[in-house]
Parts: sequence; structure tokens; C-alpha cells
Amino acid sequence: MNDNNLQFPTIKETLKKNNVRINKSLGQNFLFDLNLTDKIVNNSKPMCPTVIEIGPGPGGLTRSILKKKPTVLYTIDKDKQSEKMLIDVKKVYKDSLIIITDDALHYPIWELGEPPRQIIANLPYNTGTKMLTSWLKHIQHFDLLTLMFQKEVADRIIAKPGSKNYGRLSILTNWLTKSKKLFDVPSHAFIPRPKVTSSVVQLKPLRKPLYDVSFEAIEKITQLAFSQRRKMIKTSLKTINGQIILKELGIPTNLRPENLSIIDFCRIAEKSIEYI
Repeated sequence: MNDNNLQFPTIKETLKKNNVRINKSLGQNFLFDLNLTDKIVNNSKPMCPTVIEIGPGPGGLTRSILKKKPTVLYTIDKDKQSEKMLIDVKKVYKDSLIIITDDALHYPIWELGEPPRQIIANLPYNTGTKMLTSWLKHIQHFDLLTLMFQKEVADRIIAKPGSKNYGRLSILTNWLTKSKKLFDVPSHAFIPRPKVTSSVVQLKPLRKPLYDVSFEAIEKITQLAFSQRRKMIKTSLKTINGQIILKELGIPTNLRPENLSIIDFCRIAEKSIEYI
């Protein structure tokens, strides 16, 4: 079968014939430009045998992934309308498409299928960062993540020390992965049309973290530091004897959090265990 000759309903037709109601509370914005979904998938090589998609909606990205013939594609969507929107695709790709109706934010997707695994997803605007943080805790189970966020979140993910976007998300992500932005996606590529531009980001897990420290420790330190990002780091970390720790590590106490490197935060997290 030549996948390029398959005649599925268009995304707009799929929404209409299934009388789909857009759920704003789920952060739903559906991609309907199949050239764009193909572009996302073409940037997700090499394709792993196990692919996981979050929030497939009417299946634009789903179709593009399946054309590349993964062994299995798991789609996970909290919206119960998802299964009926994917029914035409399921008829064709029977065994290679597994549809799960569940909340991806709390679902152990790192246990799905067999490794190597990858995620390809247009993430909900309202829960995308929470999902990413959860997956980072299990990053060793994935080989590649190609994810779409609103542009301001993507900019925070790839941000470097010293920039205004650098913060907790930058540190947690780049401590464990090599991140890069692939391209921006205009709002007119979605139904309904969001008020913001989106961006596709790719994360390649590192073989080992930049520094050996517990996730919980670095998560706590970055949370403390960036809760008061305009204050000096010694003030942000006051509750854990920050000034003493910084002096012991030779880190200037008058710096602001965005001026510290990822390794600096790792060293602080490691040292802070003695004082907590």
C-alpha cells in the first residue's frame, strides 16, 4: 500500500463529520496543515520503533507519523472524542496504532512499548511544561523528543545563561538533554487559531547528565532561585544558607540567578544537601 495515495478526510472534514467540540480547558489547538505535520515528522529522524503522540486530536500529526511506518504508535488523549476522530486512520493502520484515552500528564508513557522510544507531539498550551518536567525525570527511557510549545515556552527551554528567558526550565532540560529549536509555526496553521506563535523544539537525551546530582535537589534549588529572579542569588537561597554555600563553592554572592551556569546550579544543589 502506498501511504501517499491514501484518501482520508481532511482535518476540517474530520472535525465536522464527528461534530467535534473544541475544549478550551484542554488547551486544544489542532494542526490542520498536513505539509507542516510532515515537516515535523521529517525532522524527527531516525524514527524509533515505538513512537508516542500526545493529544492527537483529529489525527494530522498521527497520519504523518504512521506514513513513516513505526512498529507502533501510541496516541494518548484525555478527550474522549479522540478515538472517533481517529477511526478512519485506525481502519487502515490497525495493529500499528494504539489509541489510549487517558490523561498524559499522569500516565507513565515511558513504560509504553519497547525501547528505543520517542515522543512527537503538539502539546497542550496549558500543561505542556508540566508534561516535559515529568518526562525529564524518566529521560533515560527516550531517544528523542520533538515537541511543539507556544513560542515563549520554547524560548525558555533553549535559553542560555545570561538571557532573560533562562530559568528553571532551561536548566532542567539542558542538564539532561541537548535542545534546539527547529522552526516556528504561525497561528493560522491551527483550528481554532491561537493568539500566539508556536515553536517546534527537539530534545536529544544526553548519555549521562552534565553533572551527577539528584533531580529532586536541582529541582528544589532552581525553584528557590528563580522564585525571586531579580534578587541576588544569596537572597534567593537564604533559607538554605545560600551565602555560605556560594562562598564555599567560589560563586560570587552578588550574581542574579540567570547569571549562573547549569553546572553552578548542580554544584549548589549537591552542596545544599549538607544544609537542608
